[in-house]
Amino acid sequence: MFAQHLPSFDWNPIILAVHEDFYEEKLDWNLHQLLPSQLRIEKVNAFKTTKPRLIGDIGLRGFFQLYKRAKQLIEDEHIDFLHIPVPSFYVSLLGRWLHHSTGIKYGIDYIDPWVHRFPGSDKIFSRHWFTTQIAKFLEPIAVKKASLITGVAEGYYKGVQDRNPDLVEKCVFAAMPYGGERADHDKVESMHLKTYLFEKKPGKIQLVYAGAMLPKAYAPLDRVFTAIANYLDIFTDLEIHFIGTGNSANFATGFNIKPIAQKYGLWQRVIFEYPARIPYLDVLVHLNAATGVFILGSTEPHYTPSKVYQGVLSKKPIWAVLHAQSTACAVLAQAGAGVVLEFDGEADLDKISKTLRGSWQAYQNFSLQYDFPKVNKTEFKKYSAENVTAILAESIEKASAMQ
Repeated sequence: MFAQHLPSFDWNPIILAVHEDFYEEKLDWNLHQLLPSQLRIEKVNAFKTTKPRLIGDIGLRGFFQLYKRAKQLIEDEHIDFLHIPVPSFYVSLLGRWLHHSTGIKYGIDYIDPWVHRFPGSDKIFSRHWFTTQIAKFLEPIAVKKASLITGVAEGYYKGVQDRNPDLVEKCVFAAMPYGGERADHDKVESMHLKTYLFEKKPGKIQLVYAGAMLPKAYAPLDRVFTAIANYLDIFTDLEIHFIGTGNSANFATGFNIKPIAQKYGLWQRVIFEYPARIPYLDVLVHLNAATGVFILGSTEPHYTPSKVYQGVLSKKPIWAVLHAQSTACAVLAQAGAGVVLEFDGEADLDKISKTLRGSWQAYQNFSLQYDFPKVNKTEFKKYSAENVTAILAESIEKASAMQ
């Protein structure tokens, strides 16, 4: 999305990536069709995964190859700025190293927080514990000379500011949630892609939740399932289809939602799960085929699900359970695009189970009257891919001008 719109703001992007032959995930060539035809993409090799698998992270396996080619591009073509989206978190270290060797200014885009506590982090010598300790050690090194830090929302980089206070005065910070691209939805229609995970059922309200489950979203999910199980007669028309929520991108039986649904007797009655990730355009196809979109936030206030904006572009009404401080709450309300059940963090989780029934009934009424042309799209214009790219371009300009 950035690559499509950066030229409009006088920035010519060159994409540097590891060659797809070294990916572990299934390739999505339909996604490739969304790229601008003139986009320049440079590809490097990486070390292959070993058996037994010791290192899977593509950023680590391709680190030295990426560095070598990046340095060559910077020196030969006088590149003005290096923009590094993470994860992979380890590639952020390329910014510091390339700044040292070439003087180039660089920025890091926090799609996810790097130093982050999640279930298992407190268990000493566990994998999650080691990951957290490594992150605490490496992040200050990576960001020390950064000129720009961006994130999906301010909360994604707030911890970086707290841990590295010197950065606040010498670095540009900007929040730019990933926007939606209307052209992608139009492309789906022209490609004639079909749904394959579920079929429409007369009389059923079929909602789609698409995307990974964050660790701190399971507690709200449990309360949602509790309420549905307690008032099952109220939810007889509901189906929620969870897509790509498994514990591994390609593991078709790596269920995360199914065990919880089974505990409450909801599996294959109200709740359905397809654990493996599916291609981006296939997600859009299933969103378009659904009755509506289900959005689930986490107990962290900074979590702002970018899938909200994709849901709106699918022209379907949204039913959301979100932290009250999530920016998506106000946007959905002001736009008239959905019904939101708000809760105020971990201490307020019981509100979900107590009020979900009423929220569902409100959503049913809302759906009957939903008229996409009447949605206040002005609220979402700032979340379009073009407008979000404008934020990035302006931020790079500011960072480039800093001494």
